[in-house]
Amino acid sequence: MKLIIAIVNDSDSDKVTHALTSDDYRVTFIASTGGFLRRGHSTFLIGLEDDRVEKAISIVKENTNIPDDPEKKRATFFVLNVNQFIQI
Repeated sequence: MKLIIAIVNDSDSDKVTHALTSDDYRVTFIASTGGFLRRGHSTFLIGLEDDRVEKAISIVKENTNIPDDPEKKRATFFVLNVNQFIQI
């Protein structure tokens, strides 16, 4: 099992959330700020099976806008191994 932490621009968060949940991904959304000018970002926590990681990343890429400034990024991904997953 994996955990994807995906950080995207606030302006893309609704579209990304809808696309992921429409494809049966469970998503936790956290409003966050960061970077030089403390611009708004959205952080997504996505728990999923190993074989669904590439598809989830692809969905995020397809649903984010390409910035006008080449210094800005569309998204940042961290993919972590999960040793245990518990829901109570």
